[in-house]
Amino acid sequence: MKKLMVLGAGISQLPLIQAAKQMGLFVIVLSNPGSYPGFAWADQIYHEDTTDIEKVMEVCRFEQIDGICTTGTDVAVKAIGKVADTLNLSGVSYDSALLSSNKWAMKQAFMEHGVRTAKFVWVKSIEDAYDALEYLELPLMFKAVDGGASKGIVKVEHASQVNYAYEAVMKATRQDYFIVEQFIEGVEFGAQAFVYNHDIQFVMPHGDLMFYGDAGVPIGHHVPFELSDEVARDIQIQLARSIQALGLNNCAINADFIWKNQEVYVLEIGGRAGATCLPELVSTFYGFDYYEQMIRVALGLLPDFKMDGSQPCACELLIAEETGEIVKLQSNNPPHPNIIQISWDYEIGSKVSKFRVGTDRIGQVIVKGESVDDALKLLDDVKRNITIELR
Repeated sequence: MKKLMVLGAGISQLPLIQAAKQMGLFVIVLSNPGSYPGFAWADQIYHEDTTDIEKVMEVCRFEQIDGICTTGTDVAVKAIGKVADTLNLSGVSYDSALLSSNKWAMKQAFMEHGVRTAKFVWVKSIEDAYDALEYLELPLMFKAVDGGASKGIVKVEHASQVNYAYEAVMKATRQDYFIVEQFIEGVEFGAQAFVYNHDIQFVMPHGDLMFYGDAGVPIGHHVPFELSDEVARDIQIQLARSIQALGLNNCAINADFIWKNQEVYVLEIGGRAGATCLPELVSTFYGFDYYEQMIRVALGLLPDFKMDGSQPCACELLIAEETGEIVKLQSNNPPHPNIIQISWDYEIGSKVSKFRVGTDRIGQVIVKGESVDDALKLLDDVKRNITIELR
């Protein structure tokens, strides 16, 4: 029986763990201690930090794993790269993981390979932050270089916000620096892709449903995302250059873009699948089990990305508008063939936070339709029949 190591046991990794179990694999889950749902499905559990590369290596050597993977999180990618390189396993390389896990290194690589991206500067002090106003025009984005789930990102529209943004980003990062980049006014969207044996297997652009706090946070997605042929070609060009710049191979790709004046700007690229129901949308849209294909590549097996049509679909997170204790979670939606999933991350009595970043989610809804408009309409109908009460 082949052994698969999954880094992370949270709600984003749970479907990956379940898919591995359905494939008949021995599944080892490594994650920080906590009430994470993935632990219940594991054959073997290690309560360790996924960012502790040496500890992850030690466990992988001891278990003699056949593959390692994750989904929906950036923080575990460096450990995957180190393990893949050291144990000669399939997956993103350590050098690529370093580049894709640090926005400063990533942006420099983009510039060297002709990737269209926003202008940016390096900031280490409050003085640097104010100096950025001399080099770049407001509005600006202050970004932690190691942030995930939209943490450590603050939009600055006025000079009076610089102090707040500086403190917020420095609090969110493990580094002693961050980047400030030009805010590009345009349509923000994303794409899921996969690169296998240096070939891009598919590129699935998706529209994003956004929540706006300190910065825009995606809380939902829909496909297909209608684009002109010119913009679609530019996505392919910019994504291919980005993958080459970061040296990504044998991994899922999570890409964030801005579309302005028929040109696509790359915000960032991750060497893993996106969160917020995105693997489920890939599976629904193309007709193959995306989690299974990610696992097959991690195990060094031949994946099957054969596409069976293009099923319009949409998803959205269920979120709390205030911090509190859950007293009621109820769906009054009757059974419907186009409702794929309504799920909760928490039980009655659990404490949840007012939504600010992706990890503050409390559930999700996934639907499909004859068209993307039909799917989005059904999504709204489903949400209206859901009750969330907090105390």
